Amino acid sequence: MQILVVEDEDLIRDVVVDILESQGHEVLQAESGERALQLCAEVTPDLIFTDVKLPGPLSGWDVAIRCRESHPGIPVIYSTGHTHSAPRPVSGSIMLHKPYRLERLLESIQTLTGR
Repeated sequence: MQILVVEDEDLIRDVVVDILESQGHEVLQAESGERALQLCAEVTPDLIFTDVKLPGPLSGWDVAIRCRESHPGIPVIYSTGHTHSAPRPVSGSIMLHKPYRLERLLESIQTLTGR
């Protein structure tokens, strides 16, 4: 499965990518919303895993909305370290609060994709 990981914190992104690749997934990486949109324009990921708060003008919410404009129905896992962020009700998505367990991430992928 091809997963787009959007995370501006290098250490978190590296750990998530390593875990997903060890599970047999092909992983695309983006450190910003702008880069994530470039990747969504080039390929159709099977799932997006994005931090909600990203540097620059685009949030993880924006990334998911804009990627879904051209690729409707892509499941999204949002992550946030801000407990005061009210989750938006978005179908086909799950919210993980940092720090999350990697097992919870893998369970969320399975729940959303059935794989």
